[in-house]
Amino acid sequence: MTKPIVQKKEAFKVMGISVETSNENEMTAQAKIPSLWDRFYQEEIYKQIPALNHTVYGVYSDYTTDVNDAYQMTIGLEVDKDTQANKWVTKTIPASQYLVFTSKKGPIAQIVVELWQEIWNYCEENNIKRSYTGDFEVYDGKCADPGNALVEIYVGIRE
Repeated sequence: MTKPIVQKKEAFKVMGISVETSNENEMTAQAKIPSLWDRFYQEEIYKQIPALNHTVYGVYSDYTTDVNDAYQMTIGLEVDKDTQANKWVTKTIPASQYLVFTSKKGPIAQIVVELWQEIWNYCEENNIKRSYTGDFEVYDGKCADPGNALVEIYVGIRE
């Protein structure tokens, strides 16, 4: 992991599919996020959303409290702020300051899990105050080869 950078982002809207889970649940055989990703690609949901571009987002929102409790995980694409939800879930990622973490190159499933563990350690060691208003993973052109991808994760922080 390279040292994170601080970046201000404006609010944007993501449309896709969603599930409620927790980090504790994701460490078990009942993990929900892998099957959500499978559904997103098997049902070609990315082709059905009126997206602004082809970047896929993994959005963490609606935290019950913090990293230790339930949250919503949404996989989708950015849409115009006026796009109506129809049959998909929409999440607005708020304007905020973010710590941006970049993974090493490797298989997506491996590097994302490793990077989240590094993020949790970094935030704890550096006494980072997360906002828990919306965090997101970015899957853009740097992820075209899922076996040798580079992922960025944006973690909302208190200003």
